[in-house]
Amino acid sequence: MADPTPTPGASCPACSAREMMAIAAGRFIKDGDVLFAGTGVAMLAAAVAKRIHAPHAHIFFETGGIGPPLDELPMAVADPRVMAFSDLNAGLVEAFSYVANRRLRTIAFLGAAQIDRYGNMNSTVIGDYHRPRVRFSGSGGACDAGSLASGFIVFMQHGVQKFVEKLDYLTTPGWLTGGDSRHRAGYRRGGPIAVVSDLGVMRFHETTREMYLAEHYPGVTPQQVADATGFALDVSHSARATPPTEEELRILREDVDPQRLILG
Repeated sequence: MADPTPTPGASCPACSAREMMAIAAGRFIKDGDVLFAGTGVAMLAAAVAKRIHAPHAHIFFETGGIGPPLDELPMAVADPRVMAFSDLNAGLVEAFSYVANRRLRTIAFLGAAQIDRYGNMNSTVIGDYHRPRVRFSGSGGACDAGSLASGFIVFMQHGVQKFVEKLDYLTTPGWLTGGDSRHRAGYRRGGPIAVVSDLGVMRFHETTREMYLAEHYPGVTPQQVADATGFALDVSHSARATPPTEEELRILREDVDPQRLILG
């Protein structure tokens, strides 16, 4: 199977692929959710959801900025703007304690180099662990967030080298081997909710926990998504994703990221 490189904007004539991903992911957020956001599209998704339909969502970062208004979009989680006018300036321990708080509905936004059909992720190495072709900087807290949060949403660029049959290394547990295997392994809550790629939105079957295509973006066919996936992906029930409204795009472009630090 070919590993196509999606063209920005191909999935939505009026928007870029990154904008489509941010809006699609933001729609999963409920008012009152506590959002563990990382760098990049995760910041856009969290900020746009808070401005559009979830004003009481609470955003925080692994570096310890808890509840910042994000009047200016940070470039990364270490940007001082994640601390500006926040409810609390804390540290790594406090941030992950927040993730693990079972009284809160905490949603983590994560990314990885590889993901399998059950939402397990690799952000550690490509190739053999001891003699890798590529060694990444590590999980950056993704293992903790994937293990402790109420659920997590994954951002991925679609391709057969990223959506793989077998991970080179398990960094972050998803639904493990499917079914109730996550619960049997000792995880009392959480698991992947959705995978948002530049071609569509994948979800997980309630019983088998296998990934399936829930929505394909405008301008993308279900077969294109299947061809860009390194394992057999069920696309039979996919619906065309609702494109961003003019107002959603205006808020994203003018209010959330007017300097286009992440939108580019």
